[in-house]
Amino acid sequence: MDYTIDAKGKRLGRLASEIAVILQGKKSPKYDHRVEGNDRVLVKNCDKMEVSDTKKLKQRVYYRHTTQIGHLKAQTLGDLWEKRGSAVVLRKVVMGMLPKNKLRIKRIKKLVIEK
Repeated sequence: MDYTIDAKGKRLGRLASEIAVILQGKKSPKYDHRVEGNDRVLVKNCDKMEVSDTKKLKQRVYYRHTTQIGHLKAQTLGDLWEKRGSAVVLRKVVMGMLPKNKLRIKRIKKLVIEK
Protein backbone atom coordinates (compact mmCIF):
# COMPACT_ATOMS: atom_id res chain seq x y z
CA MET A 1 0.00 0.00 0.00
CA ASP A 2 1.21 3.51 -0.74
CA TYR A 3 0.98 6.24 1.90
CA THR A 4 1.22 9.93 1.01
CA ILE A 5 2.22 12.28 3.83
CA ASP A 6 2.22 16.06 3.65
CA ALA A 7 5.07 17.34 5.83
CA LYS A 8 3.94 20.96 5.80
CA GLY A 9 3.92 22.28 9.37
CA LYS A 10 4.73 18.90 10.95
CA ARG A 11 7.50 18.31 13.47
CA LEU A 12 10.57 16.38 12.33
CA GLY A 13 10.59 13.73 15.06
CA ARG A 14 6.88 12.97 15.00
CA LEU A 15 6.89 12.74 11.22
CA ALA A 16 9.91 10.43 11.25
CA SER A 17 8.39 8.10 13.84
CA GLU A 18 5.16 7.87 11.85
CA ILE A 19 7.13 7.02 8.71
CA ALA A 20 9.23 4.41 10.55
CA VAL A 21 6.10 2.61 11.79
CA ILE A 22 4.68 2.50 8.27
CA LEU A 23 7.94 1.26 6.72
CA GLN A 24 8.17 -1.56 9.24
CA GLY A 25 4.71 -2.67 8.12
CA LYS A 26 3.07 -2.28 11.51
CA LYS A 27 0.01 -0.60 9.98
CA SER A 28 -0.61 -3.57 7.73
CA PRO A 29 -2.87 -6.45 8.82
CA LYS A 30 -0.24 -8.87 7.46
CA TYR A 31 2.49 -7.57 9.78
CA ASP A 32 5.36 -9.91 10.54
CA HIS A 33 8.52 -8.61 12.15
CA ARG A 34 10.82 -10.72 9.96
CA VAL A 35 9.25 -9.72 6.63
CA GLU A 36 10.15 -6.57 4.75
CA GLY A 37 6.58 -5.43 4.08
CA ASN A 38 4.94 -3.90 1.02
CA ASP A 39 4.17 -0.40 2.30
CA ARG A 40 5.73 2.60 0.58
CA VAL A 41 5.78 6.19 1.85
CA LEU A 42 5.73 9.32 -0.30
CA VAL A 43 6.54 12.54 1.58
CA LYS A 44 5.58 15.88 0.04
CA ASN A 45 6.56 19.43 1.07
CA CYS A 46 9.60 18.19 2.97
CA ASP A 47 11.13 21.70 2.95
CA LYS A 48 8.26 23.04 5.05
CA MET A 49 8.61 20.73 8.06
CA GLU A 50 9.66 22.18 11.40
CA VAL A 51 12.02 21.40 14.25
CA SER A 52 10.35 21.64 17.65
CA ASP A 53 13.12 23.59 19.37
CA THR A 54 15.74 25.93 17.87
CA LYS A 55 18.36 24.66 20.33
CA LYS A 56 18.16 21.26 18.66
CA LEU A 57 19.69 22.68 15.49
CA LYS A 58 22.87 23.45 17.43
CA GLN A 59 22.90 20.71 20.07
CA ARG A 60 21.97 17.62 18.04
CA VAL A 61 25.24 16.22 16.69
CA TYR A 62 25.66 13.44 14.14
CA TYR A 63 28.96 11.56 14.03
CA ARG A 64 30.63 9.57 11.28
CA HIS A 65 34.01 7.94 11.13
CA THR A 66 36.36 7.58 8.16
CA THR A 67 38.01 4.46 9.67
CA GLN A 68 41.28 6.37 10.02
CA ILE A 69 42.69 7.06 13.46
CA GLY A 70 41.57 10.45 14.73
CA HIS A 71 39.12 11.09 11.88
CA LEU A 72 35.84 11.26 13.78
CA LYS A 73 33.68 13.84 12.00
CA ALA A 74 30.91 15.70 13.81
CA GLN A 75 28.12 17.71 12.21
CA THR A 76 25.23 19.49 13.87
CA LEU A 77 21.64 19.18 12.70
CA GLY A 78 21.63 22.81 11.56
CA ASP A 79 24.77 22.38 9.45
CA LEU A 80 23.41 19.21 7.89
CA TRP A 81 20.10 20.95 7.11
CA GLU A 82 21.90 23.88 5.44
CA LYS A 83 24.39 21.87 3.40
CA ARG A 84 22.39 18.80 2.38
CA GLY A 85 18.76 19.86 2.75
CA SER A 86 15.73 18.71 4.66
CA ALA A 87 15.28 15.52 2.64
CA VAL A 88 18.65 14.15 3.78
CA VAL A 89 17.87 15.10 7.39
CA LEU A 90 14.50 13.31 7.27
CA ARG A 91 16.02 10.19 5.72
CA LYS A 92 18.78 10.13 8.37
CA VAL A 93 16.31 10.49 11.24
CA VAL A 94 14.00 7.77 9.87
CA MET A 95 17.01 5.51 9.33
CA GLY A 96 17.90 5.91 13.00
CA MET A 97 14.37 4.89 14.04
CA LEU A 98 14.27 1.68 12.03
CA PRO A 99 15.45 -1.57 13.64
CA LYS A 100 19.12 -2.30 13.10
CA ASN A 101 18.91 -5.52 11.09
CA LYS A 102 19.13 -6.88 7.52
CA LEU A 103 15.80 -5.35 6.52
CA ARG A 104 16.81 -1.77 7.35
CA ILE A 105 18.24 -0.93 3.91
CA LYS A 106 15.35 -2.58 2.07
CA ARG A 107 12.83 -0.62 4.12
CA ILE A 108 14.53 2.78 3.74
CA LYS A 109 14.52 2.34 -0.04
CA LYS A 110 10.71 2.44 0.11
CA LEU A 111 10.81 6.02 1.37
CA VAL A 112 10.36 8.57 -1.45
CA ILE A 113 10.84 12.24 -0.60
CA GLU A 114 9.63 15.05 -2.87
CA LYS A 115 10.49 18.67 -2.28
